[in-house]
Amino acid sequence: MVLHPRAQVREAGQDVTFCCEASGTPEPRKYYWYHNGTLLERKARQPGGRLALRGLAPEQAGTYHCKASSEAGAIRSAPAQLTVLAQGQQSCRSEPEPSLVELPRECPQDAAGSRHYNVGRCPPSPCAGGPGDPSGCGGPTGHCCGVRRMELREIPCAGSLLPVKVVAECGCGPCAQPRVLVQGRVTAADTGEPLRFGQIFLGGTKVGFTGYRGSFTIEVPPDTQRLVARFVDRQQQFVDAVKVLPFDRRGGSVYQEVKVLRKKEPVDLDGSRGNAIPLGEAGGREPVGELVLPAGAFLRPSGEVFNGTVRASVTFLDPRDVATASAASSDLSFANAEGEIVPLRTYGMFSVDFREGESGAALQTGPVQVRMDTGQVWMPEHLQKMKLWSLNPETGLWEEEGILRPAGGRRRKREERTFLVGNLEIRERRLFNLDVPEDRRCFVKVRAYSNEKFNAYEQLEGVVVSLINLEPQPGYPSNPRAWGRFDSVVTGPNGACLPAFCDGRRPDAYSAYVTATLGGEELEAVASSPKLNPSAVGVSQPYLGKLGYRRSDHDDPDLKKTAFQINVAKPDPNNVDESNGPIYSYRSLEECERAPASANHLRFYRVEVDRYEYNVVPFRESDVTSWTGDYLSWWPNPQEFRACFIKVQIEGPQEYMVRSRNAGGTHPRTRGQLYGLRDARSVRDAALDGTSAACVEFKCSGMLFDQGLADRTLVSVIPQGGCRRTAVNGLLREYLGRHPPPADNNHTGAFAMLAPLDPLGHNYGIYTVTDQNPRLAKEIAIGRCFDGTSDGFSREMKAGAGTAVTFACQERPPGRESFFQRLLTAPAEA
Repeated sequence: MVLHPRAQVREAGQDVTFCCEASGTPEPRKYYWYHNGTLLERKARQPGGRLALRGLAPEQAGTYHCKASSEAGAIRSAPAQLTVLAQGQQSCRSEPEPSLVELPRECPQDAAGSRHYNVGRCPPSPCAGGPGDPSGCGGPTGHCCGVRRMELREIPCAGSLLPVKVVAECGCGPCAQPRVLVQGRVTAADTGEPLRFGQIFLGGTKVGFTGYRGSFTIEVPPDTQRLVARFVDRQQQFVDAVKVLPFDRRGGSVYQEVKVLRKKEPVDLDGSRGNAIPLGEAGGREPVGELVLPAGAFLRPSGEVFNGTVRASVTFLDPRDVATASAASSDLSFANAEGEIVPLRTYGMFSVDFREGESGAALQTGPVQVRMDTGQVWMPEHLQKMKLWSLNPETGLWEEEGILRPAGGRRRKREERTFLVGNLEIRERRLFNLDVPEDRRCFVKVRAYSNEKFNAYEQLEGVVVSLINLEPQPGYPSNPRAWGRFDSVVTGPNGACLPAFCDGRRPDAYSAYVTATLGGEELEAVASSPKLNPSAVGVSQPYLGKLGYRRSDHDDPDLKKTAFQINVAKPDPNNVDESNGPIYSYRSLEECERAPASANHLRFYRVEVDRYEYNVVPFRESDVTSWTGDYLSWWPNPQEFRACFIKVQIEGPQEYMVRSRNAGGTHPRTRGQLYGLRDARSVRDAALDGTSAACVEFKCSGMLFDQGLADRTLVSVIPQGGCRRTAVNGLLREYLGRHPPPADNNHTGAFAMLAPLDPLGHNYGIYTVTDQNPRLAKEIAIGRCFDGTSDGFSREMKAGAGTAVTFACQERPPGRESFFQRLLTAPAEA
């Protein structure tokens, strides 16, 4: 499906047109349209995948999807929502929705000490279209609800006034069309070696190469619902990797670590004789099966039989090793007869590479056999459904090659195993799979939070949540026997629903191993030991006990805390305790996606040790569409985000909070006005006694949102405690001296500068990274700052490397306030 129908809003009596388009061989020519799952009459359908609805009535609201078919099969589009408003009804309310931001700690707003303030937001929902609006057939995206007017307010804050801009009015305007990107790195699953200058394909089109370090950036084409990318090693050391990459449709970039499988060393075979190659014999295990090649099976592309020496490389991905899940291709899905994309459960994948021994020319095969050991099939019902599949590298979907049937005839002497046998011809370089369709499916609700408070308004969006389905050993639920499939979903404003295999009769028939990452940073799961706290996990008892929740460090506190495992116990519809999540039946996806934050769900959170951010113009970095064009916006360009950090070294007996205050410096519209505040706690360097360092963000200098004139941000860096400035990086001091005007640096308890326009580097103690994702830009910059280099990355603070300014701090006599405290309590005097 290359064009999916779009969500649309119309008033009653108006017309609407939906479009879809499929490609295939042969070309699909039959299209069917469905309303809320019911096939529509032929008279509403038009040729070429168009659906025209005239004079809309309220009962025609709902979801619409199309199905395209040909002799080769069928494929179904994603559903599109049609909203039908009463005549004159507004689709975008002028009153903004509530949206809370956290104020600085010196700004409590009520007697209870709450520091949250409502700045409002406009939901980016589509607005009602008119007769001249685009039909959703590949044209512009129409109009959406957005900010029409903002107003400036001042909040009393420890003796001063803190400016904040709030949404005053919402209205319809052109929909934002942010760039949607997937970024990441491609490395070998066994050694971590990067795939250097590998080719990247979307469908059959080459779109670029990986970099020297294996890095890549893919811009997601408009209307994409399923992003299938193929990574090809031109040196042929690795198996082609076909990945279905998650992305955030609202814009920005998602980071993904891609693992590729190294090809097995080739062996020499005699093409004139029969050969059998075991599948999955690594680690001392019994093979899952074998590939049987009769004499004369190898063919040149012309069809001529090749009987010489064959260099044969057969690489098997064994799901009995849980570590191989990250290197598996595709997302283990196929299109059924109705065109619905449904999941498979794998028993192993293999790729083959046959070449002539002397010339290295590629070879094909005639009929060969795949034999699978029935003793490796742990669920008896799977024996009747086992099939042989091949992966279509353009669609990322598995296509049926044949059925595996019990082997006929008598067993060979001393042969105790029984086999399932399937036939195959290898005509092109594809990945093959031993799989069964699995219809016992559920969804798992997961949310990610910015901290351990788990407030609904502090959820993180743009987090990649990954789930691997495991089959536990009988009696040992924490010790998986094998993995069966995997999925990744990006969190939105209401979390994420991940598909998983489940079972209603045996709660531990399937378990799930779940992780979450944000810009390459692993988030932490809620602890399960020494005592399980249902309110922290997010699931009430007794259902939590049935799920058997365990964090990855449950038995060994030295292990990482970034994953959890549960039994995917299908909810009992007759048990009220299991009717509120976090597991939902497969037909209850909409219920899962719309579940309120108060419903049961599983949680990850970001470990933010004393880091705080305040923007005068509110912006949610996880949702690029929340950006507002304003002279005081921290990020002036929603298509590109530049993160700047300064490294502050502190000599003192403890760790200290360091604040950057960022105001307009040279631009006539913003001079002296606050952009925002940033607080960061210094981190000790284990190698330097009595020394720590802080990587503190500041607002980069540069053009403001109107791109008319650059502003050099006035940045003040102020550590807490009795601190005095003792040194400034010589190169930085020289640079600032050569680029006037200089900032006032009379107070030795702080450091001020008009931030450089140039992206300096570690030699100056300044770290600058530009990216289409603000969080990813900041994570990379922080990693470089910790490392003290311009191209490295570290989570261990190296306080003596790449610093910009040094302070010496000591404990103050009792009763004496630091300059930092005076700034909080009496900023005007300070």
